[in-house]
Amino acid sequence: MIHPSAIVDASAKVPSSCHIGPFCTVGPDVEMGEECDLISHVVLQGPTRLGRKNRIFPFAAVGMQPQDLKYAGEPTRLEIGDGNDIREYVTIHRGTVTGTGLTRLGSGCLIMAYAHIAHDCVVGNDVIMANAATLAGHAMVEDHAVVGAFSAVHQFTRVGQYAYIGGGTIITQDVLPFSKTVARRDAKAYGSNAVGLERRGFSRERIRQIHHAFKVLLNSKLNTAQALEKLLAEPDPGEDVRVLIEFIQKSERGVIK
Repeated sequence: MIHPSAIVDASAKVPSSCHIGPFCTVGPDVEMGEECDLISHVVLQGPTRLGRKNRIFPFAAVGMQPQDLKYAGEPTRLEIGDGNDIREYVTIHRGTVTGTGLTRLGSGCLIMAYAHIAHDCVVGNDVIMANAATLAGHAMVEDHAVVGAFSAVHQFTRVGQYAYIGGGTIITQDVLPFSKTVARRDAKAYGSNAVGLERRGFSRERIRQIHHAFKVLLNSKLNTAQALEKLLAEPDPGEDVRVLIEFIQKSERGVIK
């Protein structure tokens, strides 16, 4: 299943169930899971480990050294889960020793054409990054989030679970879980991502609780600390609201409101 024009390093671990298409390059210290498919013209460098059933499309460059002037050739890593689609011209870089030394992409993600995942980023499961979405170093994107086309996420910024970022939005602070964040002139949160949550199978009661929390956070005259105090004082805010509260409490860059 390896095309004659492909170059595969002798130290790379490539199961017989994998397909390596024309003009692909698989470097040393690469470990691929079963049934992975490099369609054509893919560059895969290591140390990198892929799970099962990943598809990587033409001209993607995965596991390359980080774009960090301090990087001096250290053997940092990239880990990718199962069942991801990594589309044309995507770039995903390994970690740095000044970070965690590891870049991680979860499972079931769709990384669309020209998207970029920089060094030391952590991307969860079932994440969608649309065309030319960009994560700077050390960013974190939690499970089920959507990063819209041409959006840029600043270093050390977190995108909460089930968040939706509209196209062309510049993210310089943490994006609240379950929120819909869109750029007009400045990035602003516009309440809960109700349509996306419904599509993900959230019940009406869960969506109602999240919507109420966003009304307190965004539409009341309370500041963030007062809003959190009010939500914590309610008898049963719900698990999703507790996740939202904890996300805000742990934020180091502040959150977009």
